[in-house]
Order: sequence, then C-alpha cells, then structure tokens
Amino acid sequence: MNAPRLGAAILAGFVVLAIGAPWLAPVGPSDATDLVITRFLPPGSIDDYGILHALGTDRLGRDVWSRLAHGARVSLVVGALATLVSLVVGVMVGGMAALLRGTAGTLLLGLTDFALAVPRVVLLLLLAALWEPSALLVILTLGLTGWMPIARLIYAETLSQLGRPYLAAGRALGGGRRQLFLRHVLPNAAPPLLAAVSLGIGNAITLEAGLSFLGLGVQPPTPSWGSLIASGRETVVNAPWVGLAPGVALVLVVIACTLVGDGFERRNDPDRHQIAGAER
Repeated sequence: MNAPRLGAAILAGFVVLAIGAPWLAPVGPSDATDLVITRFLPPGSIDDYGILHALGTDRLGRDVWSRLAHGARVSLVVGALATLVSLVVGVMVGGMAALLRGTAGTLLLGLTDFALAVPRVVLLLLLAALWEPSALLVILTLGLTGWMPIARLIYAETLSQLGRPYLAAGRALGGGRRQLFLRHVLPNAAPPLLAAVSLGIGNAITLEAGLSFLGLGVQPPTPSWGSLIASGRETVVNAPWVGLAPGVALVLVVIACTLVGDGFERRNDPDRHQIAGAER
C-alpha cells in the first residue's frame, strides 16, 4: 500500500470511528459509574461492573475510548467545516481577483496579502477571547483566517488556465467569465486544490485542538481531542494514557491528511516528484 492510500485508509478509519461512536463505545463519553472504583483504571481493565476500558479511564472514571470516539466527531467535523469555509471564501476571492483584474483585482490581492501578514494564532486567540467559545465560533474563526493560501492558489491557477487555447475558444463561442471559470478553470484546478484542502483539514484539526487545549475552543462536557489532551496534562505521570490516546489520534490524522495531500500533489505534477526522487 502506497503512502496516499495508507493516509486515506487512516482517515477512513477515524471517520468510521466518529460515525459509529455510539455503537463502538461501551458507555457514554460523560458517564461515570463509581468514581472510587473506576478512577484511573489502566488500559485493558475491566471494572467491577463488567465494563471493559480498552484505553483506561480518567480522573472522573470516564472511559477514555468512549471520549476519544465521541471527540473524533467534534474534531473531524470542526476541521472539515472550517476548511470548507476557507475553501468557499478562498475560491471566491482568488477567482474574482483573477477574472476582474484592474483595480478590483489588485484590491482583492492586497486584502489577501494583508490577511496573510497577520499572525493567525494571535488573531485566533483574539477572536476566541472576544466571544463566548463554542464549536460554531471555532469553525468560523478557523475558516475566516485560513482562506488566504487557497485564494492565492486559485488566483495563480486561474491565470494559468486563462492563457490556454481552449479557454480562448470558449470565449469565442460566447462563454462568459463566470461560466468558463466554473465549468473549465475549477475542474482543471481540482488536483492542487484538493491537496491544499487535505493539508488544510489537518491544520484546522490541530488548531482546534490547540484552542480547546487552552480552553478557548469546544467547551466541556463536549469532548474534543484538544480538551482531552488538556485533561491529561496533570496526570501525565500517574495516568499517561489519558492524554496519550487523543494525542496519538491527533498525530495520526494530521499525518494521514499530509499523505493524502501529497498524493494529490503528485497526481498534479508527477514529473517534479520523479525528478526529486531521482535526486535523492
């Protein structure tokens, strides 16, 4: 199995885990039967109620596997929706800048460059601190601060496609800018765009975890991987599995997104990767 397929398989596994969390988890993510009996049980333990805790329990006796599975729902959905927002805004801004040209295009490019110059982490912390933290706020914040690379990519791809003969033929046949952009430019720009989206999902999941770790993201009792890692930072010595399990899951998902994005990039420009491989 090559690297992109391995990454896709890992992502598919976590998607199945997120969708099937109610059936794959033995108990609810916030359920705790007896704090004294079930507190800090090691992985693979069976408590006095006959429940198997594959990844152990946390300081409140909650099952780590259940919280990991339900947290996958939150982290993956937030990452995917935030990247979708970035994709829509980036395609609109980049496409309009390339099609309008002139003053309007220059202003849109200037807006993109200005947004790129603003430190994203500082802006995320500022926006999260101004309003009450929630999943919707995290999605909008990550989406509206991550569209700039996609806009630059679409701008460059659109200019490249507009100079090709088939688009000149389309214009000669009466095709408008919007029609040519939607029917011809975007489909041809799909491979690099999908690569950027794959990497963007991994980046968004990481940033969501960071915000939740700082208490500015998805709020308890809703589990997310960032909040799970935060809850395990104080028990890293006596119960390392509490923070280790979501940390490993986060790393695997980010690596999988990187592998999938690299696969799309290779399909878009195979010659460059063959040359790079020969040089190594």
